[in-house]
Amino acid sequence: MKPQQLRAGHPTGSADLASRHGVDADVPFIDLRAVNARFDFGEALAGVLDSGICLRGPQVAAFEREFSKWLGVQYCVCVGNGLDALRLTLQSWMTLGVLAPGDEVLVPANSFVASALAVSACGLTLRFMDVDAATFNVSAKTVAAARTDRTRVVMPVHLYGQIADMENIAAMCRAEGLLLLEDAAQAHGARSGRRSAGTFGNAAGFSFYPTKNLGALGDAGCMVTDDPELAERVRALGNYGSAEKYRHEFEGLNSRMDELQAAVLRMKLQRLDTDNDRRRQIAGSYQTRLSHPWVQPPPQPSDSASHVWHLYVVRTTDRAGLAAHLAANGIETIVHYPCAIHRQPFYRDEFSSVRLPVTDALQHEVLSLPLSPVMSDAQVDRVIAAVNSWPGRGSQSVPAES
Repeated sequence: MKPQQLRAGHPTGSADLASRHGVDADVPFIDLRAVNARFDFGEALAGVLDSGICLRGPQVAAFEREFSKWLGVQYCVCVGNGLDALRLTLQSWMTLGVLAPGDEVLVPANSFVASALAVSACGLTLRFMDVDAATFNVSAKTVAAARTDRTRVVMPVHLYGQIADMENIAAMCRAEGLLLLEDAAQAHGARSGRRSAGTFGNAAGFSFYPTKNLGALGDAGCMVTDDPELAERVRALGNYGSAEKYRHEFEGLNSRMDELQAAVLRMKLQRLDTDNDRRRQIAGSYQTRLSHPWVQPPPQPSDSASHVWHLYVVRTTDRAGLAAHLAANGIETIVHYPCAIHRQPFYRDEFSSVRLPVTDALQHEVLSLPLSPVMSDAQVDRVIAAVNSWPGRGSQSVPAES
């Protein structure tokens, strides 16, 4: 897809944004050039070139130490991307005898497809959960509604940067002997009390895709855990199933973060908290100043630290109309996500009878507004003014509950 084909309201994912060579809109959804221009990556590249080590070197080891300490977890294992972080964790549990083919994994259907693909790739049974209408996240209630006697793993997604109902979900998993795998790909730095997203369960997967709150310059990810045996197995499986060179004990794959990405992430980690604070500031402006009766902002979390606003997602029954109005005003928007996972072509035949009322409604009503740490106050003002000036179509407002 050519850069000029990416327009506001076009149902593309963040993968397309990261591949753009230019910024078309006056207020782009995210300006990666401006995000990355704040860092001197030449020093990082020079250091990697001088070391002569491209993979599994000192930069990766240093980032693993620094990120695990920043999160408050014992082990961090860098892998190729966020999907592999989830897939390798599930695969590791299978090789360790904790899971068996056919065991059931609960996944929210209101998420990016990677959450489900990790389960399918391992020969495990995928079961979809609906989400809470207020938060768009799973809750203990939606987990309980989806669980069966075959359920062995619960995989909450901290969608849009907001921590899910983790205290209650974690308590349920402990009581019922279920594994808890967090998909924290969008929630770098979200915290509840003293705990960070990614530290509530048995393990968690992070993505460092370029558009994330903590983004690399290409694909990258990691798995975090307090379980040393799991960490060791994930590392081996991501290195062709080998813990010792040329000795392959498992059917693994090639999933390793390179030294340059690790060096970049080490630099960006130092200002992640500051960037997240700016995201909260922008979201706060949206929350208090968006006033269109047909546009429903997301609810404000009771604990501001629990949300890092990776995305700011509003609801409207005339999404196409709002997106077109904003595009005409030079403002780029994206839909996350225009097709729920259980309605995707790859899954829809198998799950054609599944009814998830909230998720099924959201896929037609959500629209993501621009939000990034490099947005200016003037750009924020422009988005707010454009939304509030939308003539609108129809007469139905989005209900608070579905």
